[in-house]
Amino acid sequence: MRAFPPLRKAAPMTDVTNPMSLFDLTGKVAVVTGGSRGLGKAMVEAFARQGADVVIASRKLPACEELAAAVSAETGRRAVPVACHVGDWAQCDALFETVYAEFGRCDVLVNNAGMSPLYNSLVEVTEALFDKVIEVNLRGPFRLMSLFGDRMKRDGGGSIINVSSIAAVKPTEVEVTYGAAKAGLNNMTISFARTYGPEVRVNCIMPGPFMTDISKAWDLEAFAERAKTEITLLRGGEPEEVVGAALYFASAASAYTTGAVLKIDGGAAYSPA
Repeated sequence: MRAFPPLRKAAPMTDVTNPMSLFDLTGKVAVVTGGSRGLGKAMVEAFARQGADVVIASRKLPACEELAAAVSAETGRRAVPVACHVGDWAQCDALFETVYAEFGRCDVLVNNAGMSPLYNSLVEVTEALFDKVIEVNLRGPFRLMSLFGDRMKRDGGGSIINVSSIAAVKPTEVEVTYGAAKAGLNNMTISFARTYGPEVRVNCIMPGPFMTDISKAWDLEAFAERAKTEITLLRGGEPEEVVGAALYFASAASAYTTGAVLKIDGGAAYSPA
């Protein structure tokens, strides 16, 4: 007869009389890659406002430094800027070392950095471009999840949040490599949840089109027309609209949630079109 492990008791809730206390991140340390702008910036600000110290990682250090200063001034939380190109294996290792040298812990890791360069045709996608997309969107998150997840498990707990894309389930002709990488990230979310559980929860946010800096390159009139038939809510998302999901996954509010992929796309991925 198969022997089952003893039942684990749930972690005690912060304050059962105040459900909002579940989202409190006081005393926590959160690391966000691609954290200087767009969805990453919105998450950094939200985590700090909920009491967490934050590490803002991005390729461009000045942008990280500017946001860190603003976050610290507003919230009084410690905000550490770190230059990190997640497509570089050694820089992922360096980010991990910096976080533990500065804080001695990490409670939340957000793999938000990503890229989806344009190309004229699939036959014109070079080996270098293909590798670059995979490195940033899949290989980097793998390395960071491996490092942080292993340490979180040994330390007794933590939350990892991956940021995927609806290109993983509804790819277009201009997102072939990107969509494949994000589909891999969805898959790894479940694999790492099983590997590092029960101490570490690993979940994924799967956004649709958001009106971040990248949208400045769009033909917004054409996008608005497509939204009328392709997006149930008829518009793109605003960066702050990712915050609820990020706080849920980062906090005790999601204590019984792991291996989940949450679509936040206004209904784009499964619209009738």
